[in-house]
Amino acid sequence: MNSKKVSVSVINDLFTDQRVNKVCMTLKKKGFEPILIGRKFKNSPVVVREYETKRFTLPFNKGPLFYFFYNLRLFFYLLFNTPSILLANDLDTLLANYLVHKIKRVRLVYDSHEYFTEVPELQKRRIAKLVWSSLEKWMLPNINYAYTVSPKISDSYKKLYGIEMGVIYNFPNYLNEVNKVKQKEGYIIYQGALNVGRGLEELIEAMKYINNYTLHVYGSGDIESELKNLTKQFNLEQKVLFFGRLSSEELLEKTKNAVLGVSIEKPIGLSYQYAVPNKIFDYLNSGIPVYYSNLNEVINLLGEREVGLQLSSYSPKAIASDLNKMLCSKQYLEWTKNALELSRMYNWESQENKLLSYFE
Repeated sequence: MNSKKVSVSVINDLFTDQRVNKVCMTLKKKGFEPILIGRKFKNSPVVVREYETKRFTLPFNKGPLFYFFYNLRLFFYLLFNTPSILLANDLDTLLANYLVHKIKRVRLVYDSHEYFTEVPELQKRRIAKLVWSSLEKWMLPNINYAYTVSPKISDSYKKLYGIEMGVIYNFPNYLNEVNKVKQKEGYIIYQGALNVGRGLEELIEAMKYINNYTLHVYGSGDIESELKNLTKQFNLEQKVLFFGRLSSEELLEKTKNAVLGVSIEKPIGLSYQYAVPNKIFDYLNSGIPVYYSNLNEVINLLGEREVGLQLSSYSPKAIASDLNKMLCSKQYLEWTKNALELSRMYNWESQENKLLSYFE
């Protein structure tokens, strides 16, 4: 068994997962040998990394059978290729890792990217939520090395299971100001998953009332086709542009050139209420003001520092009014300055030592 080998399991196709890439790069810099394991779709882009990767092709791509087959494949792979440390990302990869941890007696580290059983997608699916909650209740109390992305989520798990979970924020790698673009282009940016509860439907409708600027949407998700249909319904095809998923390098360039960034998740379910959307810190790191909803942890991190405007209402007209104010505000340069100052504090480099304490 290689004492430096770390398996890093995720259930996506690796292409846009910035957090796991940062984790793997941090481990690699410290002499570990990470192997990042995920899945592969027919249309999955090629992934080229500075560390080893492996992607499973499965007979199902969604639903209960998908989760079953993914964990089955992962279990046998880890059983016969056991590293010295197992890193499971989120509850949907934990079962296979947990079983191998028990059988082979190797260290298991758990990284919870969200409050999994409280995501909006599970709130109306009673049986699915019960299954995931049961798995969580069985495994989590027996895990000694675990961390998550926000203090509120950590507190919730402690109340539920009595476990101590550290907090490692999903901040971006610090971008030196020399590399930041000063001349912005005429578009508003949204980056991230296109899922329910992100305020995207209202944001798209709000573009009816915003002149001289377009909305660039980078990402994919469950409601992507619905959002595109909504754009057509409002005749906004020239003002709302969908670009799909980009590599982290390409997305960074697009973010640096935007005039402002949007992150208006709704407080649907505790997962969103306690979230710290990484897109906000990607925007700050690129020196652009942010339009954001008043999620608990976001307000705590921003403190008194003004970096844009807080959402006033989910009414499309109210969103348009807020965005129009931002686009012509005299505070724009001050927001940009504050964003750059916060990015010196809120970056991945500030989290690396905490991360490494789980592996060294």
